[in-house]
Amino acid sequence: MPRVQPHPEHSEGGRKYGAFQKEIYEDGILRNKLPTVTTNPNKLEEQARNHLGVRSFNYVAGGAGEKATMEANRLAFRQWKLVPRMLRPTTHRDLCTELFGYKVESPVCIAPVGVQTIFHPDKETGVAEIAREVGVPYILSTASSSSIEDVAKASGDGIRWFQLYWPQDDEITISLLNRAKNNGYTVLFVTLDTWTLSWRPADLDNAYVPFATGIGDQTGFSDPTFLRKFQQKHPGKTPENDVKLASREWEADVFSGAAHTWDQIELLKKHWCGPIVLKGIQSVEDARKAVEVGVQGIVVSNHGGRQLDGAVGSLEVLPEIVDAVGDGITVLFDSGIRTGVDIIKALCLGAKGVLLGRPWVYGLAVNGKQGAKDVLKYLLADLDQSMGLAGIRDIGGCTRDMVRKGDASRAEAVGVLSGVDRGEVRAGKYAKYFQWFDEAEINFEGGIEGSDAIRQG
Repeated sequence: MPRVQPHPEHSEGGRKYGAFQKEIYEDGILRNKLPTVTTNPNKLEEQARNHLGVRSFNYVAGGAGEKATMEANRLAFRQWKLVPRMLRPTTHRDLCTELFGYKVESPVCIAPVGVQTIFHPDKETGVAEIAREVGVPYILSTASSSSIEDVAKASGDGIRWFQLYWPQDDEITISLLNRAKNNGYTVLFVTLDTWTLSWRPADLDNAYVPFATGIGDQTGFSDPTFLRKFQQKHPGKTPENDVKLASREWEADVFSGAAHTWDQIELLKKHWCGPIVLKGIQSVEDARKAVEVGVQGIVVSNHGGRQLDGAVGSLEVLPEIVDAVGDGITVLFDSGIRTGVDIIKALCLGAKGVLLGRPWVYGLAVNGKQGAKDVLKYLLADLDQSMGLAGIRDIGGCTRDMVRKGDASRAEAVGVLSGVDRGEVRAGKYAKYFQWFDEAEINFEGGIEGSDAIRQG
């Protein structure tokens, strides 16, 4: 009898991402080489902090207001639990799936993140390269520090999609869409929640907006229609000889403070020949409206907690949105993903794919494009291994019956409360967690520092 049961492999299959775990162990044991970027998702942000200046770190790690939406995103994941199944043929897993007509090797996509040059000189072009190497779609942000054309060249034959911060000027909008189409970007992601920047204390305290000095404006500065209009308005001026003026003009169009409306989707449909995906949907009503106006996809997202503070956690509303739209539209998810298990939970709750943001940015900060690549491989290996351990053989096996929702547990409450200062506790911000502790445990001076004792309790 063979030592390992010959579980059938999928006929097509895909990359065996879980094998990266073995590579890490072999590098350490045989070659005394340890990971440059930590594999611990709870230490990754702090490692990135040590490699970035204050303004750059605050820009990526910060959020809107008091970060209540960021906390809601993570708490939503903690409340959903996997229900593992045993004695299933999961020795060989298949992470392949289909998104917008494209066969992809996993349900993971690179989220559109702007101004990547402030994290590392490898910036967008480097990340587009490694996305192709790892086998995940790359979504280019309008707020890129590399041009549409340069990223397309770096991406090569990789799958690439384009995210639009929607200008007020229709002629400029059409020019951006044409450039993206002509350079092999095949799906259009339209961000709805960032027509103006939110109240972000981490950036405000340093008076830092990278776009004001031309960082993240390369999409505009390389656009012939924007340049023509800019020079008509300001004769003799160019982004090269007056970057601040050019930046103000570009920002005034892209982050204008004026919201678009549903009827204007028709302009995008008229000038884009591929799938259109609306990013930033948080309500059932908006999801149904997206189906009604005839787009092909939505991203259930709160911009990673960077826009509206006090908003609902994205995972919390994902199931009801999926149930409301049925098969009428492709539902993707982002906001709060930190682990492979998080990805499984989102898929089980109905998402067809996920967009990954901050983790790979932290990897980029630590070790350039190789660091970003390592983090992607970590997440995909974790996804692969955890699917097998949960009894899930392929993406189709990520179904609602594999998860269960419960209230925040005592252990989760400790995780949230550890390090919180006394003033915040008195303000009642964390009152929902107090059910897990008696008066003696929370009546203290100088913060919740007895968390080890509480854990033992």
